[in-house]
Amino acid sequence: MSIRNNNQGSIVKPGFNPLAAQTISFLYSIETWGSNTAGQLGLGNTTDRSSPVQVGSLTTWLNFAGGTAHAVAAKTDGTLWTWGKNSNGQLGLNNRTYYSSPKQVGSLTAWLNVASGNYHTIATKSDGTLWTWGQSNNGQLGLGNTTNYSSPKQVGSLTTWSIVAAGGSFSLALKTDGTLWSWGRGDSGQLGLGNRTNYSSPKQIGALTAWSKIEGGGQHSVATKTDGTLWTWGQNNNGQLGLNNRTYYSSPKQVGSLTTWLNIAAFYDTLVTKTDGTLWAWGCNSAGQLGLGNTTKYSSPKQVGSLTAWLNVASGFYSTVATKSDGTIWSWGENSVGQLGLGNITDYSSPKQIGALATWFKVAAGKRFYIAA
Repeated sequence: MSIRNNNQGSIVKPGFNPLAAQTISFLYSIETWGSNTAGQLGLGNTTDRSSPVQVGSLTTWLNFAGGTAHAVAAKTDGTLWTWGKNSNGQLGLNNRTYYSSPKQVGSLTAWLNVASGNYHTIATKSDGTLWTWGQSNNGQLGLGNTTNYSSPKQVGSLTTWSIVAAGGSFSLALKTDGTLWSWGRGDSGQLGLGNRTNYSSPKQIGALTAWSKIEGGGQHSVATKTDGTLWTWGQNNNGQLGLNNRTYYSSPKQVGSLTTWLNIAAFYDTLVTKTDGTLWAWGCNSAGQLGLGNTTKYSSPKQVGSLTAWLNVASGFYSTVATKSDGTIWSWGENSVGQLGLGNITDYSSPKQIGALATWFKVAAGKRFYIAA
């Protein structure tokens, strides 16, 4: 549900060429829109916004993620910032106070990748260590217990953690050796461990060392391998696994046989781009969030239009936002609180462009709100 992982980016905004982006420098502002009941937009108030608004004036944001009603972001100087709902200590500020503008988590300057679940937060540091905080009723913090923590706690002592992701009440992480690990809520098989058991510490999914990208939905998981194949597991009541059925699976299953899958997003649906720039969607579609011009559920991948310019995609609870390689940003689905960023509250079942700017690069989703750079 892209309330979680935002892999390290490397783009200069504005005036960039997304397709040519390598490891250049990090220079961009972030903008938010949608639901703001707990200050999750970071704008210093609790007013919903139906179009993008810049968070502060800084242009040094690096990675960011959204949870149910909170957000987390790392800056280029390695500092970590959070804002929004804090009922379970998910802001990591050693309290339960809500904040409607960014607050720094501690004073360290080593934070790198971030992810957010419903009410918990995950982050890695530049030294490869893994840290979590917030709600842990299902063991989603990976600390061997079900205790909530309101400040960052290190998960084990390893220094080989790389990419993190989170679903509703579970967590996923990759190590530098390409292995995939999960923990937390497992009742729908979303941990991929061959059972429906909760685990409060990281467990390896299989023995493969070829995983490359990960994403957690409400109760299902999506991942790609280095060979470009796509794999899903967990809850499948809406066909969100893309396997042409409604069967739950507790271990990874390959979606088709293609080796061209690229960027992934999930909530109660799944959206994936391919290396040719096409966008594909399946699963829940009650508000048109698949972008197919209807509200029909699909249990296998369906192409969204015929364009070959899609780049990054985020799924935020019955709505979707995606960027194109020309720097434009588009949205569709439910729009009850302006989460489509179109200046209205009208639902749309096909992609609509947000504004006219062509300087967008990446996007993350919370529950009915978005963060983009």
